[in-house]
Amino acid sequence: MDFLQLNSVIPCLEHIRLYRSSQLLTIPPESYAIVIVRRSHVTITAADGSPAVCSQGYACHPEREPFRIDIPRTKEAEYVVLQYRIEPTNSAWDLSGSLSTFSEVKIHYMVDELLRQQDMRDNRDKEPLAESESNEEAAFLFRRRLMLERILYIYLRESVLKPSSPSTARSVEETVSYLNEHYMLPLTLPMLAKRAGVSEGHYTVMFKKITGHTMTVYLRSLRIGKAKQLFEQTSLSAKEVAGKAGFSDYFYFSRMFKLETGISPSAYQKEHSPKI
Repeated sequence: MDFLQLNSVIPCLEHIRLYRSSQLLTIPPESYAIVIVRRSHVTITAADGSPAVCSQGYACHPEREPFRIDIPRTKEAEYVVLQYRIEPTNSAWDLSGSLSTFSEVKIHYMVDELLRQQDMRDNRDKEPLAESESNEEAAFLFRRRLMLERILYIYLRESVLKPSSPSTARSVEETVSYLNEHYMLPLTLPMLAKRAGVSEGHYTVMFKKITGHTMTVYLRSLRIGKAKQLFEQTSLSAKEVAGKAGFSDYFYFSRMFKLETGISPSAYQKEHSPKI
């Protein structure tokens, strides 16, 4: 897919809707769709059985439908399905598969506006339009088309640029190294995702792919491991160990320590403290 195709056609928005649950997506004849992830990530599986973890955008081509969209079982997700058609009909249009962007804020802003407009349109009376209202309707449709074209432009442009930028995997790996060295600091997912230069959803997917764990589980296990070392090598109190390992709440530390090791911090300290 390239700009030669986009320059020769007119994309027209047909419908846009927000979803928070899994679904089987089918596309009407001569229509296309883009899935835009607003929160977390989803897994999209085309009819040919090829699944793709999506944290930004995904272009659904009718030749690969139906598409199974699955949200994570243990996490809430939110995504938008933007359905559109291409004029003139039967024009070459092969946009398909995963889409990436640096400009999620811009896209989400336009999606918010399109959802608001769609809601207003759905709630509007179905009475015949007066001439002035017909002009207003034409302006409304034109503005929707411009925003759709802008979204397509961003995805086409930045999906091409993305591979030539520093490797996303390498950026996430660097934050894992940072986390290993600064585990005692108040680290958060938004902070690490920003450091890697990716969205929180994309960071979550890449982090688990690299480490095999979610960022929360990985950090918790790392801190518990450091706490065990401190118990084995020092005579610090359990509360002091919790603080040095990165836990600001001792009771949470105690609960997580027992969950991770099977015994309480005090019991572990009694068994493994250095012999004087």
